[in-house]
Amino acid sequence: MIGAYGDFAASLLPTQPGPLSLQRCPRAEFPTRRAAAKARILERMAPPTLGPIAAPEVRRRWEHDGLAVEELSWQLPYGPRTEAWVLKPAGASGRLPAVLALHDHGAFKYWGKEKIAQAGPSVHPLIAEHRVHYEGAAWANEMARRGFVVLIHDAYAFGSRRVRLADLPPEIRGGLVEGDDSPAGIAAYNTWTKEHEHVMAKSLFSAGTTWPGMFWNEDRIALDFLCARPDVDPARVGVGGLSGGGLRTVFLAGLDDRVACAVCVGMMTTWRDYLLHKSWTHTWMCYVPLLPQDLDYPEILGARAPRPTLVQNTREDPLFTVPEMERAVGQLADVFAASGAPDHFRASWYPGTHQFNRAMQTEAFAWFERWLK
Repeated sequence: MIGAYGDFAASLLPTQPGPLSLQRCPRAEFPTRRAAAKARILERMAPPTLGPIAAPEVRRRWEHDGLAVEELSWQLPYGPRTEAWVLKPAGASGRLPAVLALHDHGAFKYWGKEKIAQAGPSVHPLIAEHRVHYEGAAWANEMARRGFVVLIHDAYAFGSRRVRLADLPPEIRGGLVEGDDSPAGIAAYNTWTKEHEHVMAKSLFSAGTTWPGMFWNEDRIALDFLCARPDVDPARVGVGGLSGGGLRTVFLAGLDDRVACAVCVGMMTTWRDYLLHKSWTHTWMCYVPLLPQDLDYPEILGARAPRPTLVQNTREDPLFTVPEMERAVGQLADVFAASGAPDHFRASWYPGTHQFNRAMQTEAFAWFERWLK
């Protein structure tokens, strides 16, 4: 992708696991090295310190299709309020296992949680079209029906947290105007946000932080609120998502020990794959400056070992190369073997393109049930 400079750039990556790697770590050293690896990841991500965040406001409650639904919102120190839904079986009592369901990127920032959850009978045509990646399912609802409390929130720069055109100078917003919620207006906004990502990323780098650092902060706060609920057993909480949701799973599940079970879908490869082959297919949200010198991308998720972890890949995924996906899976298998719990890691391969179809969902739900129920 970078012509004559590619071989040189690739030569800068370590050829063997480094001192912080967990891949071939002696069992006795695993806890200490794991802590050091997590500390280095956080150092490179540089998440801003936010301080205490007020508890979420419950805006309303209702029932839909056998599920009890809550609409929540909370205010972070910057940007618009975060909006979220909580789903669980109607009439459920006691403390239930829970899942923080992380929505995808999908070059679709106008909405967030709506892409994977449904709180009422109607579905916007653009959402219905987007759910082709999920074989038409609102998978968070399916998870809740299995006896889980499921929280779905809008990520940084998506949905309620999206960048508002009205806040930008004319030369940045490309002739678009705030408030056009027609299908054409929403599509135009989503197209514009793809080109705006480099501005967001460069601004975050200039502020001394990173997009993964912002994601991790905001997803961690959502996890705080989920674990604090009286209807949730905080010892039985999982995290999962497809694509951009898989990316967020890598960082949140890799670094937060409260995540008892994780499912990363369609987002597992290596830094080498990004460097040589596929960065052009990916968002600016993936990258942590300098970290590749210490740890490969799969090792971020591997920092959660030995906690149960499922990775799902598809063989025709255009976002990655199969050899590098296989290498990433091999690294994770080595990490979990070094942790003493090789059976706590599973990598599954499916035919088809970038997706989280119903067969994949069935396996993911069973994995959550196995470890959280």
